[in-house]
Amino acid sequence: MIKRLQSWEGLLAAVLVVIFAFNALMTPEFLGIGNQINLFQLSIEKIIVALVMTLIIINAEIDLSVGSMMGLSACAFGYLFQNGIAPPVAIAVCLGIGVLGGAVNGWFITRVGLPSLVVTLATLIGFRGLARVMVEDRGIGDFPDWFDALGQKGLLGPIPFALIAFVLLFAVIYVVLERSGFGRKTYVIGSNRDVAEFAGIDTARHKMILFIASGAVSAFAGLLYAARVGAVRGDVALGFELDVITIVLLGGVSIFGGKGTLVGTLLSVLIVLNLRNGMALLNITGHIQTGVIGLLLIASVVVPRIRLTRAKAPKEASA
Repeated sequence: MIKRLQSWEGLLAAVLVVIFAFNALMTPEFLGIGNQINLFQLSIEKIIVALVMTLIIINAEIDLSVGSMMGLSACAFGYLFQNGIAPPVAIAVCLGIGVLGGAVNGWFITRVGLPSLVVTLATLIGFRGLARVMVEDRGIGDFPDWFDALGQKGLLGPIPFALIAFVLLFAVIYVVLERSGFGRKTYVIGSNRDVAEFAGIDTARHKMILFIASGAVSAFAGLLYAARVGAVRGDVALGFELDVITIVLLGGVSIFGGKGTLVGTLLSVLIVLNLRNGMALLNITGHIQTGVIGLLLIASVVVPRIRLTRAKAPKEASA
């Protein structure tokens, strides 16, 4: 128990308690059910993608194209709907686009051997370009009421569909990462790919599955964004990938792979959402909010490094 409290997750939990208590004291409306749901609702697409990004980074890879894939999926839905395609068919096509986009990333990374940073940076630009070609400078809206309701109205009481999807996806990915052979392989490959291949793990297939999942989840999140906003433009989800990666790294996932937990990502999500919500209720501008989140990201990289250095010092001294 003590070791858990001394872990990065324990530190995040303590920070979360402090932020939550501060917000509750400073703004009484913070504790309202409506505000708590709104807290998740305004960033639900990002935190959904952050779940699968956790797997990608633990596997020692990165996917910079998630924001652009969200935009491409949303714009493709708007384009298809505007051209008379039935919404259920359009949704299926958009999810297929996500799978295909993820497979393209995975193929160049696993078969061609290019770094994921380079490949997904290229597809970040490519997917965004396709989205802009589809809608140009127009905004497309007037979607069916049932589609808008998925993002704007409660499904179970005041709880929206997207929040339910987040909880279910978290449960599935948690089991996969912490309780399955696939999860153990994700850590092993992220720690040392050569050792994983020597042990007989098909690392190329494993990474391909992860990137396909990333594309599919990003496309799903893009559809949720279109439903929540009720319209799409070529700049949908622009820059979202940076927020997603910030959440994952703040959660304690090592950018070098092999370390991190989904619980850490969840705590990071709660910290970021509560911090932004509290600052918004105090009328603190968006630029300052972004700066504070940036400082948290820097701290998430620097503090573990300091702790690691201090942990090694006594061992080196005794040696």
